[in-house]
Amino acid sequence: MNESPTNEFCKHWINLASAKLGAVAVRSSDEFFAPMQRMLNDQPPQFVDGKYDAHGKWMDGWETRRKRVAGYDWCVVKLAKAGVIHGLEIDTTHFTGNYPPAASVEACHCADDEPPPSMQWRQVLAKTDLRGDRQAQFAINDAQVYTHVRLNIFPDGGIARLRVYAEPKVDWDALADEQRVDLSATLNGAVALCCNDQHFGSIHNLLSPGRAVNMGDGWETRRRREPGYDWAIIALAHLGVIKKIEVDTAHFKGNYPDCCSLQAAKLAETAPQDLPQQSETWEQLLPQMKLESDRIHQFEQQIAPLGAVTHVRLNIYPDGGISRLRLFGAIR
Repeated sequence: MNESPTNEFCKHWINLASAKLGAVAVRSSDEFFAPMQRMLNDQPPQFVDGKYDAHGKWMDGWETRRKRVAGYDWCVVKLAKAGVIHGLEIDTTHFTGNYPPAASVEACHCADDEPPPSMQWRQVLAKTDLRGDRQAQFAINDAQVYTHVRLNIFPDGGIARLRVYAEPKVDWDALADEQRVDLSATLNGAVALCCNDQHFGSIHNLLSPGRAVNMGDGWETRRRREPGYDWAIIALAHLGVIKKIEVDTAHFKGNYPDCCSLQAAKLAETAPQDLPQQSETWEQLLPQMKLESDRIHQFEQQIAPLGAVTHVRLNIYPDGGISRLRLFGAIR
């Protein structure tokens, strides 16, 4: 498969169409060959040769039957959280002779799980041609806050994944007096920006809600065979003073890091490519602390009084897996 280049919005915003974060496909015109909810899975789409179900070839996505009447198919998705949409990805991976030739996307703001038939939808992506077995990405320039999107496919076919990269809407004024806001929560807008290695598990898992469901639901690096250590850089959801740190090694037993430490900085603006080298000189937020397998480690007294920060760097020695990182504090 020839993939399109990854746009910057994929790196800096949150996929609010993620089932893992709580997005739900609430209704579609048809899902005969493959259920709509499958389109929101977080794992890359898979193709299983020779796998069939009662309706035909098993496909990892949403797929409608062949349309024999006028019209087009559609699917309504409730986002994991209301947000401002900055980018869309319509992925037809593994759909070759059964992908839709075109698609469009509309959005709305609705308090209900499923928007009523009378809902007025706003077009955020005009009808656009698609290709089979491709990841099509589209930057969106729209400042409105949305809770739902409707993917329209013309006239029918299959979509492997829909991803909606957005800035979650958070009422920070209501949290102004809180002392334990989770500044590292994905749904508050925190983003895992980069790392030196994520061979077995993505750094984005570090900021996911809840505890990890298994070892694959965390950040895990390869076995290090050379001197050094591994690291990941996180942009906090809001400028804040960190007062409590949780490092969770759930499910990591023979492969958890021996130790960890954190560094932090208050940045006005930094080019992404400069972060790895620049972060090496950030001030120490948490000194090197010993870790244990499969447990939540909590640190408060050990945190250095650095004041308000925007970014942190998690260092693990020498390698291994961390399932979750929580940074609680007061916003500034």
